[in-house]
Amino acid sequence: MTTAAIDQSRLEAFMGQAVVDLAASFSAPLVRLGARLGLYRGLAEGGSATPDELAQRTGTEPRMVREWLGNQAAGGYVTYDAASGRYTLPPEQAVALADDQSEFYVLGAYDILASFFADEDRLVEAFRSGAGLPWSEHDHHLFTGTEVFFRAGYRRHLASDWLPALDGVVEKLQAGARVADVGCGHGVSTILMAEAFPASTFVGVDSHAGGIERAREAAAEAAVAEPVRFEVAGADAFPGEGYDLVCVFDAFHDLGDPAAAARHIREALAPGGTLMLVEPQAGDRTEDNLNPVGRIFYAGSTLICVPHAIADGGPATPALGAQAGEAALREVLEEAGFSSVRRAAETPFNLVLEARP
Repeated sequence: MTTAAIDQSRLEAFMGQAVVDLAASFSAPLVRLGARLGLYRGLAEGGSATPDELAQRTGTEPRMVREWLGNQAAGGYVTYDAASGRYTLPPEQAVALADDQSEFYVLGAYDILASFFADEDRLVEAFRSGAGLPWSEHDHHLFTGTEVFFRAGYRRHLASDWLPALDGVVEKLQAGARVADVGCGHGVSTILMAEAFPASTFVGVDSHAGGIERAREAAAEAAVAEPVRFEVAGADAFPGEGYDLVCVFDAFHDLGDPAAAARHIREALAPGGTLMLVEPQAGDRTEDNLNPVGRIFYAGSTLICVPHAIADGGPATPALGAQAGEAALREVLEEAGFSSVRRAAETPFNLVLEARP
């Protein structure tokens, strides 16, 4: 490599960016520790504290807590008052870091991040072999992190925004509809719909047996086991027909053969039935997605979505990926026989498509 053509100011600017990225990366394990040890909750519930006071509240080592607080203050996650030596978790940070019922709760993402590092050797092999990496073979933190991370957005938007944006669907759900939740994972979306629409019946399907086991446990915990059942099945072979609504939440782009899944869904719908496709927010061109949200989704797509699609569908898979965009999704649906496809809703992180045969 030659350095003759290097622009020193551009190099310095990039190094500044790299230092910020490294600081965030080095701090990620401390965020997870803050959650696991109850340090954020201790500040949120007990108010500002010295390191000794927070350690006493949480049953932790004061010297370790002091260093942790220094990192958190340097990153702006907590504030520090030099005169009193006290640290505070502002209410805006508290809803993201200490309230697991908040729509802004972000700590599930840090569990997902932990899985990336645990899976590094498997991912190296996936890059080299071209064999992919199935969802079921990832580190367990991916499964728990995905449940927590997506639950916040689904709780906020699913029943109040997304379903009402579909033509006539809420009325069917209120009267009693048959619903299939394809790629349901731990069943968060299925259970939220069952809680909102007790007159309807729901089946959640997923190819990951471990996820279905957890979904059944979660349904029992939520006391919705009666109108909900969970089954191990692929998106292109799940049982039943005559569904008024089929949903696929943040999973369609992971499929090895999304066209086959779309055809099966169309055949499983009742006359007048609806497919709701919830996908990561993305533009249709790479340049549309070169932003912080796109950066996150491209990372997840590289490490989770595309490897699973390759493992599921083989080398011929289209492997849509998490940044497929509306045009690519629409093309698959229309080829599968859906004559009406429209954007029904969106958030900064999600795109919601309504499709009808």
